[in-house]
Amino acid sequence: MTSDPVVAPEVLAFYTETTDESVRLTSSADGALELIRTQEILRRYLPAAPADVLDVGGGPGIHAKWLAEDGYTVHIVDPVHRHVEQVPDGVTAEVGDARKLPASDHSQDVVLLLGPLYHLLEREERDRALAEALRVVKPGGLIAAAAIGRYASLFEHVATTLLDVERVHDAVADILVNGRHEPGRKGFTAAYFHTAASLAEELTEAGVADVRVIGIEGPSWGALKAAETHSEESLRDSAMFRAALAAARLAEPYPDLLSASSHMLAVGRAPGCPGGA
Repeated sequence: MTSDPVVAPEVLAFYTETTDESVRLTSSADGALELIRTQEILRRYLPAAPADVLDVGGGPGIHAKWLAEDGYTVHIVDPVHRHVEQVPDGVTAEVGDARKLPASDHSQDVVLLLGPLYHLLEREERDRALAEALRVVKPGGLIAAAAIGRYASLFEHVATTLLDVERVHDAVADILVNGRHEPGRKGFTAAYFHTAASLAEELTEAGVADVRVIGIEGPSWGALKAAETHSEESLRDSAMFRAALAAARLAEPYPDLLSASSHMLAVGRAPGCPGGA
């Protein structure tokens, strides 16, 4: 008998006490870049509304909000009670875990995993989350999974100039080697950082078809973050923001530039055709 999954207390504490996920994508220029790019990528692949979207690890509903406004029926499953309490009107939510979803088999048109793969350090755990997504999505339905890029931490701590702090330097060095920010390290919570190849491999081996990995923020997000960090002014409406957004779009066709994004989005389909085998 398989035991119920347990979310690491460190991860729950991080999102309850340390950071406010409800403002992460709106309070900085690089966050806004991630939001805009995630929106435009997903909109290319989403089925026409109305359709049922299960937003797994959807947090306080930043993406669920615009999806609902676009006409989708969105239900969030998230392990953090604080997030479930913050969801916007027009979205339903419940506390739950990506590795044991409360949805019925083949009940969803779309399953989004825009956060769970960040904090499942072991491959077995990530495989379990992907298996659950495949279980609940309809044949031919969309699965979209986000991952933190393997080199994001390196670029970020150059931008913030924290790379010369010994504990930060050592943590970044370990992430570059094995992709892991181990539990108990300061500055972030337990997390896994994918390469584009490893993200595609995990989805494909789980059984997701037609997998494509897309860089979200593109190659210039670090420069944008550095400029905003050290100017102490918002750059969300600046020429530099517009240039970074244009660079992200231009970089998409070039796999060599995938590693420069802070986050990647893998999109694919459940096997079979809608309504059939």
